[in-house]
Amino acid sequence: MIEKVIIEYLRNALSMKEVYAEKPDDRPSKYVIIEKTGSGKKNHIESSTIAIQSIACSLYEAARLNERIKDAMDNILALNNISSSRLNTDYNYTNTATKEYRYQAVYELVHD
Repeated sequence: MIEKVIIEYLRNALSMKEVYAEKPDDRPSKYVIIEKTGSGKKNHIESSTIAIQSIACSLYEAARLNERIKDAMDNILALNNISSSRLNTDYNYTNTATKEYRYQAVYELVHD
């Protein structure tokens, strides 16, 4: 399960335990959500599209966390089961109705 691999990797790379697969009930002031939004397999090679949300108490802090995540994802190739990591896009993803400040980075990964 690629989500588990990414969660564990980002917890270590960011020195931050607040990396989850879904929103926690008791929400910390800053946290990260990982979501697989798509996947494929060709010639026994798996690929996944992963959305990584950076959520914080201010837009600035969400943007800073997003930059830290992008730096970490640039180095995820150090893991043996990841052979490619490409940033598709990242953008301000603030929920204006709830004023939840967040950024989202979308990655294309090739993995086993």
